[in-house]
Amino acid sequence: MVRIKERYLLVNILYPPDTNSSATNLSHLVSQHRPTVDKLTPQALAKGIKAEIGLLFGDCGLGAFEGTLSAHYQMLWSALTCMDRIPVKDGHACIFRVVRVSGTIRKVEEEAIRQARQLILAAKEYESADGAFSSMSLRLRQDKSVLDVVDGKEEGSDLGDAMDEDDR
Repeated sequence: MVRIKERYLLVNILYPPDTNSSATNLSHLVSQHRPTVDKLTPQALAKGIKAEIGLLFGDCGLGAFEGTLSAHYQMLWSALTCMDRIPVKDGHACIFRVVRVSGTIRKVEEEAIRQARQLILAAKEYESADGAFSSMSLRLRQDKSVLDVVDGKEEGSDLGDAMDEDDR
């Protein structure tokens, strides 16, 4: 019997800062990571992803995507990367950034908690330093950890193992 490999993707939805507001760097940082609208349901997201896969990969991609997603997570990843709006009516412009691919949901949950803590600590550090850090430096600190996760360099990361298993 063949075991089906599941892949879980952790996705950050980032919103560009509002250009016509004169807010502080901290509020830009917080607004960039704000919660997504309630209108975004799992069904609406799946519909938007399927539409994007249809644009990118055509009927062949849609046919492969109809079944299970576990074997086609790279196709899903590329569709999310190319999406530029929330897939609801009058959706806001945004960036979908895949920050973790894992074989277990536990590792994805741990990474989500770690990133949320890091964002809270960065915001607190910014507040205590009276705005000494720019939002760019905070973003670079976060992006460096994201690159380590994507490259599989993080300690305890199962991303490298998951990629090696797929090549067998």
